[in-house]
Amino acid sequence: MIKTNMVRGCASVLCAIFLAYCSIALAQSAGQAQDKEGPGKKGGTSGARWEGRVERSSKEQSTLTVRKAGSSAEKTCAFDSSTKWVSQYHADKKVNDIDASQVKDGDYVICKGTEEKAGVIHATLISKRLSHSPE
Repeated sequence: MIKTNMVRGCASVLCAIFLAYCSIALAQSAGQAQDKEGPGKKGGTSGARWEGRVERSSKEQSTLTVRKAGSSAEKTCAFDSSTKWVSQYHADKKVNDIDASQVKDGDYVICKGTEEKAGVIHATLISKRLSHSPE
């Protein structure tokens, strides 16, 4: 009888230790998954990033509407006088400074900045990708 109670007690303690270990492991993996989320996503710590083709541009409103490649999803990239404009060929180390007038509808761009409200990125950098843009 004493042996039976002792075995049950040991089994209960081992079960409690196993459950505590599983809880800690699950909490850590959830934290790591949240850290791995990309820019602009909930839980991410860096800025927003959006890339695709310019569908519409409005110099009056200082915006570009960019459609993500292979998707119908669009976001608005708002820019101002502090936005840096560059162009670059894919995998090329040379980056060219340009101005907003050199980005046209149909060009492939990458917008980086902060997403202040849903669907609108306030761009700190807009990069025209020369490899993907029509000449």
